Amino acid sequence: MPRETQGAGNLFVYSDTNKRYHTYDYYLRHTFGEKCAKIVLDAGFTCPNRDGRCGSGGCIYCSGRGSGDFACSPSLGLAEQYRRQREILSQKWSFSKTVAYLQPHTNTYAPVERLREVYEEALALPGVVGMNIATRADCLPDEVIELLAELSEKTVLTVELGLQTVHDETAALIGRGHDFACFLDAWERMRQKAPRVRLGAHLIFGLIGESDEMMVQSVQKLADLCPDEVKLHYLYVLEGTEIARIYRDGGYLPIERDRYTDLVVSALELLPPETVIARLTGDGEAKKLLAPLWGVSKRKIFNEIDKKMYERDTWQGKKRPLSEQAKP
Repeated sequence: MPRETQGAGNLFVYSDTNKRYHTYDYYLRHTFGEKCAKIVLDAGFTCPNRDGRCGSGGCIYCSGRGSGDFACSPSLGLAEQYRRQREILSQKWSFSKTVAYLQPHTNTYAPVERLREVYEEALALPGVVGMNIATRADCLPDEVIELLAELSEKTVLTVELGLQTVHDETAALIGRGHDFACFLDAWERMRQKAPRVRLGAHLIFGLIGESDEMMVQSVQKLADLCPDEVKLHYLYVLEGTEIARIYRDGGYLPIERDRYTDLVVSALELLPPETVIARLTGDGEAKKLLAPLWGVSKRKIFNEIDKKMYERDTWQGKKRPLSEQAKP
């Protein structure tokens, strides 16, 4: 009898491949009817952790581009950035629909009038069918949430909050600038005042001083909020950041790949099956990456996660309470 393949043996309900978790590609295809491309745009915003409101150097791992190392310069304007990025991606994939992604820095950190101008310009770009907005929990005043609620009536809108950890002592160590209570307050106000907005959150594994148990606790507390989308990645060390100095001084040891992929599998088991997994690796700029160097090969990371889930006969949501599972 031929050996069962990963794909043939996969009964996870939010998959039509061998993936035992709810991939972003699956979500896009089943939401918009075809493959879409996410186009990163830099609107030129800053961050309260950089302009002095709550800090001046940013989080210790953040580059000068505010997680937008692969974006075009904001001086080009949104339309030209969009054209260039779309042209690059069209060499890899065939697509006609796109999601505009305001990623670098904090994309709700500006007067409402300015935000409205940027959001409407992005949504008017040719082929855009949805928008993702990356921001912080401490940059969502009620008037901004009202604007996001209005926007969500016009498009598929996802707001991504950088949580990173639920542990306040870790947040202080990495210079996050706000605590978990602030995150919970923003999350609840978004759910109440902008119910059509898809809410996502980011978690980082391998932060300074965190044990496996602490990282799993972060996943569990986030899972209990039933996020629409989650991004997981490891802490990577980029040249020019504070974590690079700590790493060189021997104060930080990056997480190893096997440990990281084990943690990812544990995290996926805890997250609701409906939650879209929008990222499972980091994206540090190769020429500035100091560690961990295993992160350069994203395909190996994905393959290792797939293999472990198959061998353990597990899937996203397996360890949720039975009443909350979409059971294979």
